[in-house]
Amino acid sequence: MPIWAFWQSETRAPGVAGSEVRAVDSRYEAEGMTESREVMNIKEASDYLGVSPDTLYKYVYEEKIPAFKLGNRWKFKKSKLDQWMDEKSTVRDERSKKKPKPAHFVAGGR
Repeated sequence: MPIWAFWQSETRAPGVAGSEVRAVDSRYEAEGMTESREVMNIKEASDYLGVSPDTLYKYVYEEKIPAFKLGNRWKFKKSKLDQWMDEKSTVRDERSKKKPKPAHFVAGGR
């Protein structure tokens, strides 16, 4: 549940008009705060990265991806994941810039 929905349903002060609540709701939506959070759980991070939760757990245990434990739950900072993806895409870009070997070396011919 987005924070604004919780706020709207649970903490509306007496005398607060619905239009005031909708104004706060639209501010959060306009700022993109309902789409992604800075700290994500395994499900949110796997959705964000487009991998399964099982794959993400594998990356965590192999220490391939930045994560931390909060209690007994793995958490992921969106900014760290973005930085990690940028670093990985830079490595991929550098590999693609390498000059390919001539076909006769690849095929084993002379």
